[in-house]
Amino acid sequence: MSLSILPQSSLFLGIIPALILIYISLKDWQGEYVEKTLFIMFVFGIILGFIAALVEIFTVSSGILLVVLFPVLEQVMKLAVLNLRRFHGKRSTVIYGLSIGLGFGSIFTPVSMILASVEAISNVALLAILLGSIGIIFIHGATGAIIGYGVYEEKTFTYYIYAVLIHLPVTLWFFLTGYYNMSQLQVGIIVYGIIVYWYVKKQIIENVLKQTENRKRTRQPVP
Repeated sequence: MSLSILPQSSLFLGIIPALILIYISLKDWQGEYVEKTLFIMFVFGIILGFIAALVEIFTVSSGILLVVLFPVLEQVMKLAVLNLRRFHGKRSTVIYGLSIGLGFGSIFTPVSMILASVEAISNVALLAILLGSIGIIFIHGATGAIIGYGVYEEKTFTYYIYAVLIHLPVTLWFFLTGYYNMSQLQVGIIVYGIIVYWYVKKQIIENVLKQTENRKRTRQPVP
């Protein structure tokens, strides 16, 4: 089967992995978040990701400016939503950050596929770029959770910087490989994305829940 159908179906190729990651990550979080808010944050993420993609497509930039500016822009867009007063000091902000990040990242799959199809690259290269774009979903989900954790812990700026630093290797990788000129190397992005996401899931998402459960146990009266 030809991969030429990928650009037409690429929106689903972005959203489906993002929804699967939400489901996996929230396995033990039942009752700790508001489903409506979670959905709204995911939609917000898609909208913000679309705006960011348009800005990046039509912004003339190169070199170090591209490498640094895009991570700063994309992470600050998530921060602008997550830093609302209603999310301060709430552990569920970590999950809302994950949701907005996954929604944000999901839009880059259709954008990548459409741009790749315009370049008329090979099917192998197109598949490599697809895998790379899924890696971006992992990265945006992880960085969204990191920013959400910063808001929860009231260390917003510190964790915003962490999110930007984690994102920097992605734009640097794109810059060094020329994206479409060496598209097969974009498979490395999914490896990096999975590693980052796994670390954030273990060290932040699961730890916040464990800390909450431990606090509940210590507050229980001794019989």
